[in-house]
Amino acid sequence: MTDSLAPYGSWKSPITSDLIVQGTVRLGEIRLDGDGIYWSEGRPLEGGRSVVVRRTPDGTTTDITPTGFNVRTRVHEYGGGSYIVADETAYFSNFADQRLYRQAVGSEPQPLTPEVDLRYADAVIDRQRNRLICIREDHTNSEREAVNTVVAVSLSNDSPTAGEVLVSGNDFYSSPRLSPDGTQLSWLTWNHPNMPWDGTELWVAEVKETGELGDRHLVAGGLTESVFQPEWSPDGVLYFISDRTNWWNLYRWQNGQVEPLCEKAAEFGLPQWVFGMFTYGFDHDSLICTYTEDGIQHLARLNTQSLELSEIETPFASIGGIQVGAGQAVFGAGSPTTPGVIARLDLKTGQTEVLRRSSETEVDPGYLSVPETVEFPTENGLTAHAFYYPPKNRDCQAPADERPPLLVKIHGGPTAATSATFNLGIQYWTSRGIAILDVNYGGSTGYGRDYRERLKGNWGIVDVDDCVNGAKYLVERGEVDGDRLTIDGGSAGGYTTLAVLAFRDTFKAGASYYGVSDAAALAEDTHKFESRYLDGLIGPYPERQDLYRERSPIHHTDQLSCPVIFFQGDEDKIVPPNQAEKMVEALKAKGIPVAYVLFEGEQHGFRKAENIKRSLDTELYFYSRVFGFELADPVEPVEIANLPQ
Repeated sequence: MTDSLAPYGSWKSPITSDLIVQGTVRLGEIRLDGDGIYWSEGRPLEGGRSVVVRRTPDGTTTDITPTGFNVRTRVHEYGGGSYIVADETAYFSNFADQRLYRQAVGSEPQPLTPEVDLRYADAVIDRQRNRLICIREDHTNSEREAVNTVVAVSLSNDSPTAGEVLVSGNDFYSSPRLSPDGTQLSWLTWNHPNMPWDGTELWVAEVKETGELGDRHLVAGGLTESVFQPEWSPDGVLYFISDRTNWWNLYRWQNGQVEPLCEKAAEFGLPQWVFGMFTYGFDHDSLICTYTEDGIQHLARLNTQSLELSEIETPFASIGGIQVGAGQAVFGAGSPTTPGVIARLDLKTGQTEVLRRSSETEVDPGYLSVPETVEFPTENGLTAHAFYYPPKNRDCQAPADERPPLLVKIHGGPTAATSATFNLGIQYWTSRGIAILDVNYGGSTGYGRDYRERLKGNWGIVDVDDCVNGAKYLVERGEVDGDRLTIDGGSAGGYTTLAVLAFRDTFKAGASYYGVSDAAALAEDTHKFESRYLDGLIGPYPERQDLYRERSPIHHTDQLSCPVIFFQGDEDKIVPPNQAEKMVEALKAKGIPVAYVLFEGEQHGFRKAENIKRSLDTELYFYSRVFGFELADPVEPVEIANLPQ
């Protein structure tokens, strides 16, 4: 058909917010049990409820979790490791009461733990002693910081029990794993102010016949070595991932010695933001593993005898959450042009089968922008990384003398990363004529520990510089309009958004999603897991209050001169609403155009379909008003203070 001539931003797109939320699910934790494959689905149309789904060999899928239950734990607030399955019985944490439940397939859930303020995650089953071993987070004493321990929860008791403490004394624990013969338990631990990607310790202890732990041995790790995913092989050898050589590479421990398995400038590990993260599993004499190289994820087989690594070809650019067993590998995956899926790889034939799609929506490739991997110059003679998505719509073109607006997207964390995985939320913008630069600024993962540590003491500096330099790079290439640069981000990405707008004059508008505006307030009022995170990103608090004030956008609204919109959940415990509200009031008082959208019942990140839709459309509406372009479709307006009609 003939292209329609329309300004950038005004292109009519079939990728609507309704399309994005209707029938779209968040595919999560995968588990294998016998010939059954299980995964979790977060469903926006069910209020964000998370459900465990079972697939049998004949292809039948069934919801295991009954109505009224939501499989999600709040340990560390971010959760993960919310369920396991053994012998067709699921053991899961329920979001509403945070109790552990046991549910035989086809039966009603039965509580294992009492109705007190305890949270559980990351369980393994101890068959010999008929119990679960897991992480417990104790919130029963509001006068003290939550207490994290490794506990054993009996499966024999008729009445709920809180669990018996096996390991205690440190601030954090994760990844309890039993050896195949049940005689050894391994776990990870770390203390404030470290985060798990800064430094963790891997310990192993003897498990006595009584279930108590005996002699303990430090295997690896320390204050400056991050150990990830300890796992016992079927023959009783302990494997793990460590970044002791700058990159998260594979190792094993046997006969009291640590042996490197595959020295490679690639990341086999991930930042432990949540529990239950898996990047490898065992298949006879091999590891089936995933790794990230130059921002792209790969699947490979590592022979544990010859230590030869061979890549397994797949159609995917991102692979995660892998589970291996019974001649198959099952994992979450995505590519730049197709929605995320649960995929199964037959390890004998090499054939890949898609088991579940996050969306059944079919989008014509003519509306899809394929990302370009970009490496651009930044401060101190260094380079940074991003994915660039040019505008794309088969039905529309802009006037020849016009350049598109650019929306720079900033991932959260900040110790995290973005990828080239298909994202309808990005295609929503590019199909309307707005270019996207998705930035992996210094501090992001996937590029080695040195790159990750660029942000040490420099949050609000390195990330800001990289986002500004990425945008300028595209302007200099002639790709985008330097007078219509916008930026958005959520959580830590929201902080960087506000910092960019306060401390630089490159961007003309921005959107903060539950972002930090006052770093000191975050240091004083957040949950345990991140309560000392800023020590490494900025400096110790309150000793370096000067730095916190210097880096906090709330104290520099006099330097902010462009419109901003804020999105916030009213139940956010990680970044409370007052972080946004103080900023909104300051901008109103200064006469800067500002809008504020508060979502009832939402926490740190939006899970309800109507709120996901509303935030996306409202951000677009906001930019249309700021830059004066007409929208192709009507959008419910939002009140924008100080914006002339």
